[in-house]
Amino acid sequence: MKKIEAIIRKSRFDDVKKALHGVEVNFFSYWDVTGIGNEKQGHVYRGISYSTADIQRRYLSIVISDEFLERTLEAILESAYTGKVGDGKIFVSEITEAYRIRTKEAGHAGIN
Repeated sequence: MKKIEAIIRKSRFDDVKKALHGVEVNFFSYWDVTGIGNEKQGHVYRGISYSTADIQRRYLSIVISDEFLERTLEAILESAYTGKVGDGKIFVSEITEAYRIRTKEAGHAGIN
């Protein structure tokens, strides 16, 4: 099993969610996060300077079976892409065990 953690633009979330459902990833958790990015400049809008140091993003946490890894990564990479600074990051890690509390199923049965 794998855990995918993706930090994406909030504006791309609906596209990413649709792409994930399209590759049969129907359960994941997400929340809004603020982070520090590489961009150090501020922006001026109507004469007021705004800092871009704090970036609003959406964080997705997805646990999947190994056979879903490549299609899930491709779905996120394609749907979150804008080609501009700040598109986000994806991290993949190994999950050693998962349990469904209601049925006490373990392993792949616990996440499917």
